[in-house]
Amino acid sequence: MEVNDIYPEIYSMRNLILAWQKARKGKTKKDYVIEFEKNLAYNLRLLHHELKYFYYKPKPLVIFILRDPKIRKISKSNFRDRIVHHALVRVIEPIFDKTFIYDSCANRKGKGSMFALKRFELFKRKATNNLKKEAYCLKADIKHYFQEVNHEILINLIKRRIKDNRVIWLIEKILANSVSENPKGRQKEEPLTASSNLSQIKGMPLGNLTSQFFANVYLSEFDYFAKHKLMVRYYIRYVDDFVILHLSKEQLEIWRDKIDVFLGDRLMLELHPNKTKITSLSHGIDFVGFRNFYYHRLLRKRNIKDMERKINKFADREISNDKIADVFQGWNAYSKWADSYKLRKEMSKLINIHSLPI
Repeated sequence: MEVNDIYPEIYSMRNLILAWQKARKGKTKKDYVIEFEKNLAYNLRLLHHELKYFYYKPKPLVIFILRDPKIRKISKSNFRDRIVHHALVRVIEPIFDKTFIYDSCANRKGKGSMFALKRFELFKRKATNNLKKEAYCLKADIKHYFQEVNHEILINLIKRRIKDNRVIWLIEKILANSVSENPKGRQKEEPLTASSNLSQIKGMPLGNLTSQFFANVYLSEFDYFAKHKLMVRYYIRYVDDFVILHLSKEQLEIWRDKIDVFLGDRLMLELHPNKTKITSLSHGIDFVGFRNFYYHRLLRKRNIKDMERKINKFADREISNDKIADVFQGWNAYSKWADSYKLRKEMSKLINIHSLPI
C-alpha cells in the first residue's frame, strides 16, 4: 500500500479491533470501557462508518489537574476517541519511526527512559575518554512544549510523508479538538481539505497518545539539525528534554545559541531559560528522573518525595494494600537503576510498619 492511499487501513474493522484492544489494556474495569463494550460490535461498526464517510467528530476533552507534585493540566479523551487515536498511530507510526534518529528515546517501541539512561552512560564514558577527562553537559528543555506546538508546522511536517488528504483530515480533526478552549482554534469544518488558517493555532493536550507521537514528529526536525547540521555526536532527546555532552564548555555555549535560533525560526519554540544549563558532569545532571554523576547515580528528590507521599496515604488508609504493593513494586524496579539499596530498604520497612494492625 502506498503512503498516498493508507486511509482505508485506518478505518478497517481489523485495525479498529486491534486499536480497541490497545485502548482497553489495563482499563478493563473502568466504567467507560464496560459501557462501550456492552454493545461492542455496534460501537466499533459505528466508528468504522463515521471514519469511512467522514462524519467522525471527537467528543470534548475532559480536563483535570494533576499534582505529582508538579501541577499539570491533563486532557482526557473519550474512550471511543482513544480507539481512533490508536487506529491512526498503528498505521502511520511505522512510516515515521524509521525516519527518527536512534537517540530519540521517548514513546518508541524498544526504547524509553531506561534506554535513554543507558545511552547517557555510554556517551558520558565516550565524552570523558572513559572518565579520564572532565566534560560538560548542555541540559535543556523546551518552554511549554506541548502548549506551543504550531499546527501549521506540524501538518506540513506530516505531509512530507503522508500524501493521503483523508489522513490529514483526520489528524486535523484530532488537533482541532485539542484547542477547543481557544476561540481561534475552532475552524470551519470542511471534509477532505486542509484547514485554511492553521498558522496561529497551537497546542496539543497532555495525555493523548497522538500528542506523544506528534511530539516526536515535530522535534524530529530539531534532531536532524543537531545531529547533521551541528554535527553533535553525543545528543539524546526524551520528549522535550535533551542533553548534549562535550569536552568544551565553550562549544556547548555556541551550540546552545544556534539551537535557540533554530527552534525559534523553524519551529516557533524556545529553550526554557530556567531549565537550560551547561554543567560539569561532576556536579550531576538531572535526566530521565535521575541525578547522573561521574561514578554514581541517584534518584531525584522529587521521585523520593512522591513515594513518601504515597506511603503516607497508605498509612492513612487512603491507599489499599494491593495498590501500595503495585506502586512500590514499580518504584522499586525503577529505583534499582540508581545507587539506592539503603533507600529501598527504608521504604520497604515503612510500608511493612504501616501494614501492621493497630
